[in-house]
Amino acid sequence: MAYGKTEVLKGVDLDVAPGEVSCIIGPSGSGKSTFLRCLNGLEPVHDGSLRVLGEEVGYDLRDGKAHPWGPKRFAQFRTNIGMVFQRFNLFAHMDATENVAVAPIRVKGIDPRQARERADEQLDRVGLADHAHKRPHQLSGGQQQRVAIARALAMDPALMLFDEPTSALDPELVDEVLEVMKALARDGMTMVVVTHEIGFAREVGDTLSFFDEGVVVEHGDARTTIAEPQHARTQAFLSSVR
Repeated sequence: MAYGKTEVLKGVDLDVAPGEVSCIIGPSGSGKSTFLRCLNGLEPVHDGSLRVLGEEVGYDLRDGKAHPWGPKRFAQFRTNIGMVFQRFNLFAHMDATENVAVAPIRVKGIDPRQARERADEQLDRVGLADHAHKRPHQLSGGQQQRVAIARALAMDPALMLFDEPTSALDPELVDEVLEVMKALARDGMTMVVVTHEIGFAREVGDTLSFFDEGVVVEHGDARTTIAEPQHARTQAFLSSVR
């Protein structure tokens, strides 16, 4: 994966099993966010092979030939993947229920009344049943991020991607978002999580990957890798964030 002549991802060989929580750590600019964006087709893969949910991302093979995906095919693919960004990106003019219901209505064509009912169920799931009629400016940062998680879950995804979901939050609001993510892990959701929350990775992660300069420098069991990193670069990074 490259932007112009700048290679962002150079050596990523990674498997994530169904139901696994795969945590990714690394310094800024190491390619973590770009990797997530490749997983849901927001960035093209220029070399190698990427399979997500059993599909080769970016093209279909027919009659022995590769047929590139168009915008509609990418949009269809993304309906099975939920993504939570650093920033919440909620619609300011909509309340929490409307923010969560809008994608199922517009993308999946679900009946609006049914979509709102599902939205309220997901808001209850993330502990925001009492805030369903509030607009973003009436919610704390942690609450807004939980609405964003509910919005992703409303599409009934098979895979959830989290791009440093707590990095924009005040420290006292971090735990409320992490608790929701822990609950998703307990429910068996497949998750790829870019994070600086080492405690979360240790407690919840099944595997941990350390990215640096577009390469997976180290990968292994999350608890073992955090406790006994083998690569000097991983050791230095973990020492700096503990």
